[in-house]
Amino acid sequence: MSPVPPTPPTRRALLRAGAGGLLGAAATGCGFMPAARPDAKALAPVRARVDGDLVYFNWADYVDPSVFKGFEKEYGVKVVQSNFDSMEGMVAKLNAGNRYDIVFPTAKWAQRLVRGGRLRRIDHSRLSNAHAVFGTYTYYADPWYDPGSAHTVPFTAYKTGIGWRRDRIGELTGSWKDLWSDRARGKVFLLDDRDEVLGMGALELGLGVSTGDTGDLDRITALLGTLRPRLRGFSSDSYNNLLNGNAVMTQAWSGDMAAMLNQAEDPSVFGFQAPKEGTPINSDCYAIPWNAQHPGTAMLFIDYMLRPENVKKNIEYIGYPMPVAGSEKTYADLVKPFPECLVTEADLKAGLFFRNGSRAAEDARDTAWTHVKAG
Repeated sequence: MSPVPPTPPTRRALLRAGAGGLLGAAATGCGFMPAARPDAKALAPVRARVDGDLVYFNWADYVDPSVFKGFEKEYGVKVVQSNFDSMEGMVAKLNAGNRYDIVFPTAKWAQRLVRGGRLRRIDHSRLSNAHAVFGTYTYYADPWYDPGSAHTVPFTAYKTGIGWRRDRIGELTGSWKDLWSDRARGKVFLLDDRDEVLGMGALELGLGVSTGDTGDLDRITALLGTLRPRLRGFSSDSYNNLLNGNAVMTQAWSGDMAAMLNQAEDPSVFGFQAPKEGTPINSDCYAIPWNAQHPGTAMLFIDYMLRPENVKKNIEYIGYPMPVAGSEKTYADLVKPFPECLVTEADLKAGLFFRNGSRAAEDARDTAWTHVKAG
């Protein structure tokens, strides 16, 4: 197995506002209001061909550098990288007119971009490796966020659970209630993420993870208010917080926990559980913005990333499964110490994706999150 770099940043959100910080900071809004809708030509699919360098916009450190180098060498192009630190930040850049050839929205944000006419259509027949995704992972043939996957190709899939240090607090019970354990008091982090934290509280109460009902949100904030005094803070750097001992328990993305295995001197001292009340599921997607200057090169990049050898290399590097046929054993071997990191078709169909709500519902969730963060 190819090792990850000696001191990699946490996958997904090391740069996220509040990462590594202690309690505090205000929430950011989640709005996306499209401007004038592009014409049909700007949204039409294109063929895979070199039409310039690739302007790439993603979370930091989310593709193996050797994969980038291989793509550059094969096609004689450069990959010009920029990184975002939140979905809101990504969309703000797009709304400001910044031009990227490939972006990586999560499922709910992909839906917003599709509805706003912000993504080109992707003709799967023009991707030689598309069958490895859509021919095997039937969920993605017609996902809720992009009917027919007409504008996206799935990049990763992951779930949210609890990571902990067995050497410090022993075994857990398999429930979100474990976050309230007296053994971990003062050494617990929650993700610095509105949907993840409210979703956890909702699952503990038997509510929908994306509820925008004010009554439900009052119950969630009241529940989380009992956890708030026990927390060390909100941080999306679950990877390093566990490794360095800042946390003995943390809400965590499965991929970050899998990536941590390559850094742990003794993986057996750590654990990851997918709580029995339910675990949120999410996907990141490849997508080509409507104003991409080099959409043909973006299509080549997607196809290149779907090659089995590149999928396997990237899985080992980032710790997140990629829904491409033939890569399953690579990920299963990687997460053997943490089998609950595996994402199955049943997980995808469980209805635990974060969904977009009405403006009133999103505003209510923003308000609830502000109250949770403020304590």
